Amino acid sequence: MAKRMYYGGTVLTMEDILYAQALLVEDGVIRAVGSEAEVRAAAGRDCEMVDLKGHTLMPAFIDAHSHFSGCANALLQVPLGEAVSFDEIEERIAAFIRDNHISKGQWVAAQGFDHNVLREKRPPRREVLDRAAPDNPVIMAHQSGHTGVLNTLALERLGITPDTPVPEGGMMEVADGKVTGYMEETAFLNCQSRVPMPAPEDLMGAYLRAQDGYARRGVTTVQEGMMIPAMEPLYRQLCAAGLLKLDVVGYLDITQADGMRTALSEHIGQYSGRFKVGGYKTFLDGSPQARTAWLREPYCGAEENYRGYPRMSNEELAGYVDRALDENMQLLHCNGDAACEQYLRVYGERLRARAASGKPCRAIRPVIIHAQMLAPDQLSRAAQNGMIPSFFVAHVYHWGDVHLENLGPERAARISPAASAGAQGLRYTFHQDAPVIQPDMLETVWCAVNRVTKQGTVLGPQERVPVLDALRAVTINAAYQYFEEGSKGSLRPGKRADLVILEEDPLKALPMHLRDIRILETVKDGKTIYRTDI
Repeated sequence: MAKRMYYGGTVLTMEDILYAQALLVEDGVIRAVGSEAEVRAAAGRDCEMVDLKGHTLMPAFIDAHSHFSGCANALLQVPLGEAVSFDEIEERIAAFIRDNHISKGQWVAAQGFDHNVLREKRPPRREVLDRAAPDNPVIMAHQSGHTGVLNTLALERLGITPDTPVPEGGMMEVADGKVTGYMEETAFLNCQSRVPMPAPEDLMGAYLRAQDGYARRGVTTVQEGMMIPAMEPLYRQLCAAGLLKLDVVGYLDITQADGMRTALSEHIGQYSGRFKVGGYKTFLDGSPQARTAWLREPYCGAEENYRGYPRMSNEELAGYVDRALDENMQLLHCNGDAACEQYLRVYGERLRARAASGKPCRAIRPVIIHAQMLAPDQLSRAAQNGMIPSFFVAHVYHWGDVHLENLGPERAARISPAASAGAQGLRYTFHQDAPVIQPDMLETVWCAVNRVTKQGTVLGPQERVPVLDALRAVTINAAYQYFEEGSKGSLRPGKRADLVILEEDPLKALPMHLRDIRILETVKDGKTIYRTDI
């Protein structure tokens, strides 16, 4: 039996008794937590001794929402996150094609552009991509993942013309009788789903590298935030080959879930090969920085009272809520306050209707992702519905200045209202929606505690939360979101030994220093999966 005892530093348990001196792991499970003398006595002989050397051991971080396959695919795509102009987008795409010896006619995917930081202050159109790649079909995704651009060859390959029907909840731009290549929401996502996947051997390698990216940030449980049918055989391959070293929780696109649910039946609600299906993904609206999130009041400076738009009717959502309740499956996703209102109202109505008819009303813990604009008058109803807001609180730093421009100071200050949610008794979580941004939990904790934008504005100081509450959002609360609070998220005997060693105790660090704390080691089920050189 493999035993390992940690001592000589701080053990931050995230339990009621917050601190301990030592911890014992045996066969991937925590066996003892307490004083050094007590744990040494429990360890007995033949135990590996790990001196923390004054550093801090705590539960590993749990990713409450990201797109694991998106992170893997991003490693095979043109990175545009640092591009600041159309010219730079052209240069990066052309260089990627040249440096990777991509053949004529081969698809090229690019990701991460943000029109808010481009010199032109708008998304490019197909002509920009045509100049960059005259001989390759190109699809380019916005950093939010909710909008994108296709070049002429890509549009031709997919058969997109001005007469192509636009799916409900999406937009395809047409100007002067021609498709510009710019699309939003379902229109863009439908095109994305039709682009050929990379070669299997390339993808498998990318999945391994993507896991390393999470592990070096102290994350041991990750999310596949929206699974489409093309992903099902990939996950079967990952599990069969034993390639997953992190736990992955997948959410099936509810609009096309039937075949996947059957094919992945052994994973429904339980891990097999480190992968489980946690529920269904719905899309009720888009992204606030892309101005597609559905709001109750118009965007600042918007033409014709523009408030974004919904992606699903009330009747469709009601049917999906009933399905989730019938099958005991969790539901995810909405962003703007109008979308939150739709979610709250329809879910509450279906709960009441089922109770009146005598149907079971299981506690499926529906999650409001990303809950950016969840309004004060909506928080109590979220609590009554048993919902979990999962805030993309790092928006405050990364796009807070954009939100001030798009929403005005009053609404922008309420972005990700974690403190107000906590005051209502809501158990909230935090996430990064990777690959939108990197799955950096300590940066997210820093954002929630300080609420400072890139330009140095303190945005909504009333929504700051204490460090301990922010840490709970990425540990024990996130475990609760996945119905795994009995096995993860805190350090107590019987729980899985998913651990992270930090350079210092975040509860004793200066608030502005939180994001600078180094991850020294990550442990999954008692085995080290990442270690840095100290």
